[in-house]
Amino acid sequence: MIQWLQQLPKYWRNRNAITYLLWPFEVIYQIAWYLRQVAIRLGFIQQHRVNATVIVVGNVVVGGGGKTPLTMALVQRLVKQGFRVGVVSRGYGRAQTSLQIVNAQSLASEVGDEPLMIFQKCNVPVVVGAQRVAAARQLLNQFPAVNVLVCDDGLQHIALQRDIEICVMDATGLGNGHLLPAGPLREPWPRQVDLLLHTHQRTLPEGFESLRELSSFALTSDGQQVPIAELKLNPVEVVSGIAKPEAFLAMLAQGQFQIRHSTALPDHDHFQTWQPSHPELPLLCTEKDAVKLWARFPQALAMPLVFEPEPSFWKAFDQLFQSRHRYH
Repeated sequence: MIQWLQQLPKYWRNRNAITYLLWPFEVIYQIAWYLRQVAIRLGFIQQHRVNATVIVVGNVVVGGGGKTPLTMALVQRLVKQGFRVGVVSRGYGRAQTSLQIVNAQSLASEVGDEPLMIFQKCNVPVVVGAQRVAAARQLLNQFPAVNVLVCDDGLQHIALQRDIEICVMDATGLGNGHLLPAGPLREPWPRQVDLLLHTHQRTLPEGFESLRELSSFALTSDGQQVPIAELKLNPVEVVSGIAKPEAFLAMLAQGQFQIRHSTALPDHDHFQTWQPSHPELPLLCTEKDAVKLWARFPQALAMPLVFEPEPSFWKAFDQLFQSRHRYH
């Protein structure tokens, strides 16, 4: 049963027999969603405000859509502008469910791979927790100087009141346009958001575009840079544990890497039992994978992603943030 459910995403690309077979369950999901909206409007589901400007980065479809790269880009931009920023995340893939403050000694199994990567790359306070309100309050209690919170994911977790909502959408777009489980949508689209950013090729006429490509270098476990021009000279092995491994492989293929063997593991996999097929070859992975993979394979090389929204997105974001930021 679980294996069958894991195969569902391939049926979400277009309408087919499975779509209509699952339609009754979609109707149940949609009714539950509308009842939830009524409960919110009537005040049965409360929203909580914290003493910081809250920016939520999320998507309306299941799976990765480029939320974490945008989260890091927002954090780095706001820090550069002088704001004191913290990040709240659920921490998918971790073994624990309790609130955790990410620190230099944290393991991905404790706090999640994406929060650990954000902490290491952005050097800002990061707290993980299934309850966004509790995580936000914990962060602000521990770091009272923080005046901006960026939530990596959480568009549907409305208990935490937000000032800005940003929806990201990758090449999958809306898929077949159906709600779960007949399609990939977590909620009906269109829905009102402040900004929509396409993190891959555009799938809708509205929204902003972004640049997404591999960096000119790979990173070693001790922070050294290896020019990718050197890596292209010889065959390599590739492993990934991300939501869209095909996108990573496509970028490597477009960069003319000689991929001898590739392995795609489930998203947030911890690589505890995986072994390389060609240990004599350079091993390439994403930065998200590297925070876990380096513990067992310190020779692995992480391929950083260059991610940059178009200038008009930043202009719109800056104007929006200036109008809604109230904490100094």
